[in-house]
Amino acid sequence: MNFASDNAYGACPEILEAVVRSAEGSQPSYGEDACSNRLRARLSEIFEREVYAFPVITGTAANSLALATLCPPHGAIFCHEEAHIASDECAAPEFFTHGAKVVGIAGADGKLTPAAITSMLPQFSRGVHSPKPSVVSLTQLSELGTAYDAEQIAQISEVCRDHGLFLHMDGARFANALVGQNTSPSALSWRAGVDVLSFGATKNGALSAECVIFFDRALAGDFEYRRKKSGHLISKMRFVSAQLEAYLANDLWLKSAARANHLATQMARTLMQVQGASLAHPVQGNQIFLYLPDRKVAHLRAGGAKFYDWQASRDGRTLIRLVTSFATPESAIQQFVELARAP
Repeated sequence: MNFASDNAYGACPEILEAVVRSAEGSQPSYGEDACSNRLRARLSEIFEREVYAFPVITGTAANSLALATLCPPHGAIFCHEEAHIASDECAAPEFFTHGAKVVGIAGADGKLTPAAITSMLPQFSRGVHSPKPSVVSLTQLSELGTAYDAEQIAQISEVCRDHGLFLHMDGARFANALVGQNTSPSALSWRAGVDVLSFGATKNGALSAECVIFFDRALAGDFEYRRKKSGHLISKMRFVSAQLEAYLANDLWLKSAARANHLATQMARTLMQVQGASLAHPVQGNQIFLYLPDRKVAHLRAGGAKFYDWQASRDGRTLIRLVTSFATPESAIQQFVELARAP
């Protein structure tokens, strides 16, 4: 009963098989192999325009190197106050940008709004005495499991254009947001105004594979040099590209995300029947944020369930986070619900 993270589960068999196949024979190194070339073409097909894609092996590297390419050392990066880049990446964005300031902004359900961004900008209007507003970063899904739709992204993009800011998306769970809204990859990215996407795969069935996608070659700038200097240009890149190629083949990425989302929706619906339970945020992907009585939280843990407390106990209830994955067994959900229902 592991609901701590979608990282807790392994890899899709199709991806493992692709990695094994990629070990056969010899290939050019550092991303010049046939698989990496096919991957770039496939991503361009999926996003309905030519893209400039750079595989890396961690989400932190994808986010930080993308932001470093868009933001100068004297710049400011705006994000939600609970965004992963602000709270869970050990100041990597600041490190890779050589000192840019990450600025957290409050927002309901883990999401930024145009008004919230606009209201923050006057605080950075003192010329050289303030960091220069440079980038807005959206987390998709948000850290509270909610999704930005295309219209919301477009509205934020309009603010960015009005104020000379780039728009980055941390898409660690991009697939979950996509299938949850039944829309296209292009509609939820560049058509809505996203400049650069950190395209996640690890949480959705890859071994360790992410990809930084620029929708405009001019913005990619010196990214290749940054990736190399930081140690993220993998010599045997074909093993990373093979994961991503298999991830995208036959809609595996969408099917995997759809299963995880479905399990979360069904689990949340059932848990709402538990006495004292209530949702803190809408379930729009594969994460559930649920208030439960403290005694039930303790009972679940004693029964072997793994999950995170998101907020400390208040008025006898604790806010917990539950995450489902492409490989979460339905039996684990049934067992968790039975424990939660116990008197």
